[in-house]
Amino acid sequence: MRTRLYLNLALAFVAALLLTLNAVAARAQDAAGAKPGATPATPNAKPAEDEKALAVLARAVEVMGGRAYADAKSTTSSGYYTPFQGGVGTLPIRFQDYTVFPDRVRTEFSGAGNKSVQVNVGEGGWLADLKTKKITDLTSQGADDFRLLVRTSLDSVLRGWWRGEGASLAYAGRREAGLARRNEAVRLKYPDGFEVEVEFDAKEGLPSKVKYKKQNEEGEQVEEEDRYAQFQTIGTVRTPFIIDHYRAGVQSSRVNYEKVDFNLPVPDALFAKPDDIKKVKLSL
Repeated sequence: MRTRLYLNLALAFVAALLLTLNAVAARAQDAAGAKPGATPATPNAKPAEDEKALAVLARAVEVMGGRAYADAKSTTSSGYYTPFQGGVGTLPIRFQDYTVFPDRVRTEFSGAGNKSVQVNVGEGGWLADLKTKKITDLTSQGADDFRLLVRTSLDSVLRGWWRGEGASLAYAGRREAGLARRNEAVRLKYPDGFEVEVEFDAKEGLPSKVKYKKQNEEGEQVEEEDRYAQFQTIGTVRTPFIIDHYRAGVQSSRVNYEKVDFNLPVPDALFAKPDDIKKVKLSL
């Protein structure tokens, strides 16, 4: 459900990240022998990519399944989405999700008075509310929210899609992560100033959490955080089955996957906007 976008060059970045897996050790040795110093900026300078941060990402890709993870073209998943109010879970909503990398996502919802479909295709998309029997185009705010969702997704971070937006990558140090546990953190900074920090378990290399700030309705910058848990292996690919979201330190939702599959056929018709609400069918 934490869906992934965006850029048509995504497959090229996957290949680049795989090359990193093979080359990062040699590059790190070269970097260790070099003396620190400022590099003159040029109009076409490549955004900075810290060697230590690249090594953290490369290790995470390997732990998540290596080539099998990087070569995944789609995911099909189902489970429950539970909104929280005041840190307390409300009624869960069942979902069925189809994602074709990099920028096509269809999520169906059913339960707790909700029966709907949301489709994102690139910067566009549509929504169908089967209760009110209405189909509407995705608003500009909805497109911005989807872009933010993708920027902060594990797939964008580990597959290197951030390169297409000119983001820089830095190592952000080690963090406390509970009793006798540490996380290694990396930071992505985009040209528009948006920053994302991703923490990885220092021992196992698995993703632990993603943190960023988002403006709320009052115009305040509030910290948002996704925490990943219950990693399971599907084939040879590892993926989290629990994603808890926190806003200003208070839990606001949980995604609990029941089933995840990679590279199943996903028909193009699922993403096409129908001309009649009666043609919208749910898989749930």
